[in-house]
Amino acid sequence: MTDITTKIGKYDPETRSVPVTFTSGEIVHKRSVNAVLKNDGSYDSAGTKARVEDVASGVAHKIAAGVITVPEPLSGPLPSE
Repeated sequence: MTDITTKIGKYDPETRSVPVTFTSGEIVHKRSVNAVLKNDGSYDSAGTKARVEDVASGVAHKIAAGVITVPEPLSGPLPSE
C-alpha cells in the first residue's frame, strides 16, 4: 500500500471538524475530517488523531487504486480577471 503522511490543522468548533492534509509522494490531498468529541462536548485530540489515521488508510487505498492522483496542470490561456 501507499505510504502516507498526515498534517492535522486546528479544530473548528462550528463545523466540528479538522482540516487534514494527506501527502504521498507528489500527491497532496486536503479534506476535512469530523473531529471526535468527549462526553462533555470538548475536542478529543487523541480520538481525532485515531480517526484521521483511519481516514488516511482509505485515502492510501484510493491513491493506490488511482482514484486520487496528482492534478493535471492547466493548459491554455488563463481566464482574464
